[in-house]
Amino acid sequence: MSLELRERLFGALDAVTLIDPHTHIDALSPASTTLADILGYHYYTELAHSAGMPREEIEEPGLAPDEKVGRLVEYLDRLGNTIQLSWLVETARELFDFADDEITPDNWRSLYDQAATAMADPEWEQQVLAKSRLEAVFLTNDFDDPLAGFDTTRYIPCLRTDDLVFHLAEPTVRERLERATGVAPSKVAALREAIGNLFEHFTSHGAKACAISLPPDFAPQPISEAAAEQALARLLSDGSDAATEDRATMACFVFWSLAEFCTEYQLPFDLMIGVNRKVYPAGVFQGQDLYDSRVSLIQYRQLFNHFPQVVFPVSVLASVTNQELTSYAWIFPNVVTNGHWWYSNTPTFIEHDLSARLEAIPATKQIGYYSDMYKLEFALPKFGMYKQILAKVLAERFVIDRRWTEQRAVELGRQILRGNVEQIFGVG
Repeated sequence: MSLELRERLFGALDAVTLIDPHTHIDALSPASTTLADILGYHYYTELAHSAGMPREEIEEPGLAPDEKVGRLVEYLDRLGNTIQLSWLVETARELFDFADDEITPDNWRSLYDQAATAMADPEWEQQVLAKSRLEAVFLTNDFDDPLAGFDTTRYIPCLRTDDLVFHLAEPTVRERLERATGVAPSKVAALREAIGNLFEHFTSHGAKACAISLPPDFAPQPISEAAAEQALARLLSDGSDAATEDRATMACFVFWSLAEFCTEYQLPFDLMIGVNRKVYPAGVFQGQDLYDSRVSLIQYRQLFNHFPQVVFPVSVLASVTNQELTSYAWIFPNVVTNGHWWYSNTPTFIEHDLSARLEAIPATKQIGYYSDMYKLEFALPKFGMYKQILAKVLAERFVIDRRWTEQRAVELGRQILRGNVEQIFGVG
């Protein structure tokens, strides 16, 4: 009964047209052009490297796409147990009519050619969107992105602010800011004017969020203008050699200013909390960062209290932080749980974390899932995984355990999948 119930709920949820609220899609090149764009996703390169593949074989300069795929396939048999490889096989089956159970050294070439033929179709992007039931996706845009050349109702801009907050000491970042805004950040007032110009530019091009990835030790707090002025002067004079204290002061000042502009422009501020960069410097590209359990949301208490009008969709890197996030969303009206990020994005952690959120947080305060994808082809298997888990949790914990009707459970699922994205970000 439980399995049949889950299948019925999944069928209803699978029919929902989606808006993906966080991706790394390049709006000017959203779909893959070869299978290497898919198999080169950092999940696969870092897993293959972890399983014994030398980094040099993965990242050899000038490596042809088919050669890269052929090399990675040699290690796929070691990854067959992982959920990530199941995404790859599902993608191959659903998008490229792959009929085998595994991708092997004997069959990868035919799959590569099938994929190349499909991707060469001028309508490939539209086909992937349709098969994935994707209406729109949020982007991750550098602050100096001109936001030109694409449909901003389908590919929705999002102002990514990591460089502004953490790398303002770098001359190249300040030069980019001046080129993008026409304002040299030579004084605090000018810096705020430049940031305001960014918000005007992004919102005028349909941006629906501001976002940032935050290290475990960051604790935002208000900084006086005088202290910021002194720190900025030293950053301008010392550049890349600026003192850690001055960098930290300006990071807090810029971050706090971003929250103020989010208030003014009524933008949600996505916080992705807890990533510790370059823990494994010898790792492959994007396979060097890990979570740090020393992070706590108590570090953000001043922020959440000071900006009650700003909605903060919060992602945490590790499932071990989920109970704290759930509790903050339980108490703070402006804190929203957001997806299952990175190392939490496997079925065991998703089921545990999703169950806790559904049982403890108002239904209106949960953004169920985002793909975090770099190419459109990953939406289908990733959202498929999440919808299967959502159907399981709704079936077992709500319909069976709490005797909800199936229709009521489906309505909750639809709200988590789509409705809250519309309401929180003002899209759809």
